[in-house]
Amino acid sequence: MRSWLFVPCDSERKIEKALASPADVVILDMEDSVAIGNKPQARQILKSLLANRPATNAQIYVRVNPLDSGLTELDLEATQAHLPDGYMLPKTNSGDDVKAFNQSLGQSRPIIAIATETAASLFTLGTYGNLNANLTAMTWGAEDLSNALGATTAYNEQGNLTEPYRMARNLCLAGARAANVEPIDSIYPNFKDPDGLRIQALAAARDGFTGKMAIHPNQIDVINDVFTPSATEIENAQKIIEAFKESKNQGVVAIDGQMYDIPHLKRAEKLLARSRALS
Repeated sequence: MRSWLFVPCDSERKIEKALASPADVVILDMEDSVAIGNKPQARQILKSLLANRPATNAQIYVRVNPLDSGLTELDLEATQAHLPDGYMLPKTNSGDDVKAFNQSLGQSRPIIAIATETAASLFTLGTYGNLNANLTAMTWGAEDLSNALGATTAYNEQGNLTEPYRMARNLCLAGARAANVEPIDSIYPNFKDPDGLRIQALAAARDGFTGKMAIHPNQIDVINDVFTPSATEIENAQKIIEAFKESKNQGVVAIDGQMYDIPHLKRAEKLLARSRALS
């Protein structure tokens, strides 16, 4: 799943627009984008939408409020009669939070954790493996983390992430791979800057992320394009795999004057598997 689109769960108009977008996942947000006074209304909208699920190609996830908010159980009650496709759990401090949340669900559903939003979370990114808790993806966030760290902003004068938040991004990537789940890159906040979004998404794909969060439907086409293997990438992967087949179990092959070894072969196989999954 390449594109994950947040939408406030207290706005039926925005939800309708999000579900009509080409997003792979629409995340009905009960947390940060919904004011505390609007959360009861948002739960009623959530109940109605899940009970009368509209036609959409997107998977529908629900971002609940964090475990220490006192609101998580109320959010889950709104989803129990008609389950969403998955859940997003924000502000996790460690893998133990995912285990606790999974136990409270009572039914099996995929979970994506936002694993870098508290100061404590930066020390526990290696705890998400072998949870037996339906964790399928991890993502990271800079805004809540910058607030937790007492920063005035997570960005420098050039608009780039400063070092604490680059560290959080990189730890999330490594933590997700260590846990054998998908690493999903965080949002690009300027939804009117598709060029900046493309640059950031390309960097994320280069580094190993397999998708990206979005805050506006206008961002989805760029994200889907970047995280879909191109025809050239598929052709090159096929060449590498074919060369190894013809090499009769050699550990290194040469293609057009360039050497390729087993890590290149594994990368090519993963790319083709991803391409098949998206087709």
